[in-house]
Amino acid sequence: MGVIALTSCSEAVKQDAEQPWIVDRFDDIKVIRYEVPGFENLTLEEKQLVYYLAEAAKCGRDILFDQNFKYNLAIRRTLETIYTGSTVREGDEFVAFEKYLKKVWFANGIHHHYSNDKFKPEFSEAWFREQLAKYINDDNRQMDNDLLCKILFDKELYASRLNQKEGVDVITESAGNYYEGVNQEEVEAFYNGMAAADANNPEPISYGLNSKLVKGEDGKIYEQVWKIGGMYSPALEKIVYWLEKAATVANPTQKEVIEALIKYYKSGDLKDFDAYNVLWVKDTASNVDFVNGFIENYGDPLGRKSSWESVVNFRDVEACKRTEIMAANAQWFEDNAPINPAYRKEEVKGVSAKVITVAMLGGDCFPATAIGINLPNADWIRKEHGSKSVTIDNITYAYAKAAEGNGFNEEFILRAEDRERAKLYGKLGDDLHTDLHECLGHGSGQLAPGTKGDELRTYSSTLEEARADLFALYYLGDEKLVEIGLIPSLDVAWSQYSDYIMNGYMTQLSRIELGKDVEESHMRNRKLIAEWCYEKGKKDNVIEWVKQDGKSYIVVNDFDALRKLFGELLKEVQRIKSTGDYEAGRKLVEDYAVKIDYDLHKEVLERYAKLNLEPYSGFVNPDYELVEKDGEIVDVKIVYKSDFTEQMLHYSTEWSFLPSIN
Repeated sequence: MGVIALTSCSEAVKQDAEQPWIVDRFDDIKVIRYEVPGFENLTLEEKQLVYYLAEAAKCGRDILFDQNFKYNLAIRRTLETIYTGSTVREGDEFVAFEKYLKKVWFANGIHHHYSNDKFKPEFSEAWFREQLAKYINDDNRQMDNDLLCKILFDKELYASRLNQKEGVDVITESAGNYYEGVNQEEVEAFYNGMAAADANNPEPISYGLNSKLVKGEDGKIYEQVWKIGGMYSPALEKIVYWLEKAATVANPTQKEVIEALIKYYKSGDLKDFDAYNVLWVKDTASNVDFVNGFIENYGDPLGRKSSWESVVNFRDVEACKRTEIMAANAQWFEDNAPINPAYRKEEVKGVSAKVITVAMLGGDCFPATAIGINLPNADWIRKEHGSKSVTIDNITYAYAKAAEGNGFNEEFILRAEDRERAKLYGKLGDDLHTDLHECLGHGSGQLAPGTKGDELRTYSSTLEEARADLFALYYLGDEKLVEIGLIPSLDVAWSQYSDYIMNGYMTQLSRIELGKDVEESHMRNRKLIAEWCYEKGKKDNVIEWVKQDGKSYIVVNDFDALRKLFGELLKEVQRIKSTGDYEAGRKLVEDYAVKIDYDLHKEVLERYAKLNLEPYSGFVNPDYELVEKDGEIVDVKIVYKSDFTEQMLHYSTEWSFLPSIN
């Protein structure tokens, strides 16, 4: 497959000639480049380790496409064949087709990466069928043309990748490829049976984490395990190949970690995955680190199956000083948390926090990525062995540079003093919020005896993100942070409080189609917190809606009172998690996190559109090249990329290992 340079994005490139951080813009997305400062200072062995781990990170891309929807790979390959074969690269239909393909690349499939809604083609079915006739034949056909067109143009078919609406069968109504032929009742019965047999295990297995659950023709339900020799084997074999290379240049501790991960990929045994996680979380000394595996369960409506992802990184030594201070005070934060003492950890173990520089993003962390990570996810490992938390500094820096002078604050922040705080302390507040959320929030608290951790079902992810956010927000406003030198004054917290309430209640609505509910867990979390605090503080005017010049603004009038509300809600959310109170969790989410005021939503979308801003951002990765002399590797060179389409086509050509239908 050849690589053809873009012609139709020239306007976007011209538009950003003075903004080199932005390399592409389309639909509701901007694509940003990130730099990797400090790579040149790594040792040769560390550079090689980054190179091998980066290769492994690229090898899992197809896995995520397939996990997101059964036909994603077949669709992507068909679209790419048409795109690279096309000789007429102009006209409204082609431009719309190109935009659609970019959206598929960005979302790792035909459903929006955040809203989960299926993309609507802006090109006609008649035009598309003409392209199929021109460029698709028996040699390159990936799937039946009629089925392909039905999937793309029938808005009701596979409408949502992840449907968590109350009252629906979330398994049969979700297009994700984690289940086939089964319904929600059958899935829950299958895994509840496993959990019951494991009820007395102090180290419970995360059943279902690395498999697809399928009902066979004989009516029996079984797991297709993601392992070498099982489902996704061709991609996993390539990942293991590069991990084995990485082990040859790793330090002894990290070599043991990598070999444990390889063992798990070969066996598919979740006990091996737990053993790997225990080793990984204990390695706090290695400069280069990585995430690689089936990790986060946000894409599964029941929160069991995990998407494949990878992040390769190394320590930002200077920035790590703030997280080291935080980790050193972890027990104080736990002891003073505004929650029931029974749900606090008596002894906080193994809290490791650092600021990192990302060197490669892969799978569910690419092109869009989180700005912080806290792993592992198993509660028993967190309790007994601790967790590792990171804040990704070069990614947040790239976000900040791409947002300079975009007019957002002037449009949505009413008061001059709030805009000034945002200017002075916005990035510091964002970074500290992420540090606290990942380093201490997710790792805080404990389950009550008898609670397994899966009782909250479809609401688990939203409530867990709310718990970590509330922990971070509450402590951002504590004088302790001034005392230990993390912030110069509480103005840092007040800046973050204003921004959080505005985003949770208002500006994040720019990411949702008018008339839709909030579906994504992180967005639900923020909306829940903002709306709950507004309602509970209404009689004291803690948070106020102001109308000025026909525009709506939300402002915080009493920051101290808002902090107390954060603490009250944290206490309740921790109780819900610790006791597994499903009904209370369901009510909290459904009452505050799902429904959107239509008029406010419409206003936000209109104001956002006038700013010509994209609500979503993602990245292009750099490339790494081995430098050899006389047959020996003497260096690794980093090459920065600035063409999103070129990188996506290159990845599809060189790092694509799975069949079109798995």
